[in-house]
Amino acid sequence: MKIILLEDIKKLGSRGEVVEVKDGFARNYLLPQAKALEATSENILIFQKKKEKEERRKEKQRQEALEFAEVLSKISLTVACPAKENEELFGSVTPQMIASALKEEGYEIDKDKVKVEEPIKRLGIYKVKIEVHPEVMAEVKLWVVKK
Repeated sequence: MKIILLEDIKKLGSRGEVVEVKDGFARNYLLPQAKALEATSENILIFQKKKEKEERRKEKQRQEALEFAEVLSKISLTVACPAKENEELFGSVTPQMIASALKEEGYEIDKDKVKVEEPIKRLGIYKVKIEVHPEVMAEVKLWVVKK
């Protein structure tokens, strides 16, 4: 029986593929658990339309993320931290601190989206990457100043 997979199934195929499986496997497992549809011409058309709609939605999200990344790249954040005489910080600047500074600027970003390549342990100017979308990264200028 030919079916259209509605989700990725290990050793069988990925979402959207039309595959040939044994009738019993399709009728007793895949179809009742809504993991697949029977591959009729009507179902194939419906699934293709859904897939195109999903791709348009993802592309729209990506474009919005690119626009937001451009806005973020223009801002400059300042984080004040206690420091020693030799400009070394007591501790380091954490993603949580950067997310809080972004929130003060009016941008709600999760701390897990802030990517710090190496710990920031000195005063100075740094470039910090922020994951806006799985495919889009923004770079924000971060000023670490003495408190």
